[in-house]
Amino acid sequence: MAPNETYLTKEGLIQLQGELQSLKTDRRPELAAGIRKALENGGDIDNAEYDEIKNQQGIAEGRIIFLEDLLAKATVAPEIKGENSHIIGFGASITVENESGGKQKYTIVGSAESAPLENKISIESPVGSSLIGHKVGDKITIKTPSGESKLKIIKIH
Repeated sequence: MAPNETYLTKEGLIQLQGELQSLKTDRRPELAAGIRKALENGGDIDNAEYDEIKNQQGIAEGRIIFLEDLLAKATVAPEIKGENSHIIGFGASITVENESGGKQKYTIVGSAESAPLENKISIESPVGSSLIGHKVGDKITIKTPSGESKLKIIKIH
């Protein structure tokens, strides 16, 4: 993977395209209507309602610009199939076991679609980058800001 490129899974691409579409077709008109209403209720000077809606509009427009730029530069990573499916790569879902015997499932994704609470970890994270290229049965040591931890790869899904 080249540095400075944005990689997405097919699922991540679809999700981000959907978010962009929703922002453009739903959120923009909703905010425009809110601005019109706030202006009718008190103009644009010393109007907290107007200020709040304009702030929300700025956030939404910033997200639209970010997503358009991201999607224009994004590359969808190829699915892991065939002879290489036994080696962890971008887009792989894996199960690992920690030193205490606890198991955790992860999917390795690009930083733009990373969602740790959903077990989607960035390929650029300490865990994600340490898993790349390994296979079932491998034991790896991961260096994180909080110290080292060891994982054993149990399954590649």
